Amino acid sequence: MVVAAILACEVLFWVVLLGGLSARYLLRLRRLSTLLLLLVPVLDVVLLLVIAWHLRSGGHADFSHGVGALYLGFTVAYGHSVIAWADARFAHRFAGGPPPPRRPRSGLPALRYETAGWVRGLVGAGVGAAVLGGLVWFVGDVERTAALLRFFPPLVMFTVVNTVVFVWGCAAALSPSRDAKDPERMAG
Repeated sequence: MVVAAILACEVLFWVVLLGGLSARYLLRLRRLSTLLLLLVPVLDVVLLLVIAWHLRSGGHADFSHGVGALYLGFTVAYGHSVIAWADARFAHRFAGGPPPPRRPRSGLPALRYETAGWVRGLVGAGVGAAVLGGLVWFVGDVERTAALLRFFPPLVMFTVVNTVVFVWGCAAALSPSRDAKDPERMAG
């Protein structure tokens, strides 16, 4: 049941997102678009309620409950940026908007970009950990929720990898560009 709820929420996320953007840019129905896009976080709440209800009504936590908790954490952290990414491309393609901005490669803009990505990862892991801990507390039976505790080490590993990628990206952003090192590339 939980796997089906996760899959349904993921499919509905894209349906609601594309429906909202279509209403905004193809049909020019701004209010409908706003309403549809406001449904995106409702999907997260529904998934959390399904997981909590299943566990509270006597279900034993398994892998799917943990994946659901992590899914919630990462949709909270990355959902807005995915919507903004899709919105920029949709506006450019269907409404004559400007081309989507490119990822900055160096300097302060690149550092801000890397920092935002790192913080999003930390928020995703933090919310995922909070949901896992909250479910264990809400059910109040460590024996039935033991499977959820196995998801904390992967969150720690994700945070470590996320931090390594952040440091690597910052180092690349601060290093002199290849064009500055090679005068022929700048001329040609």
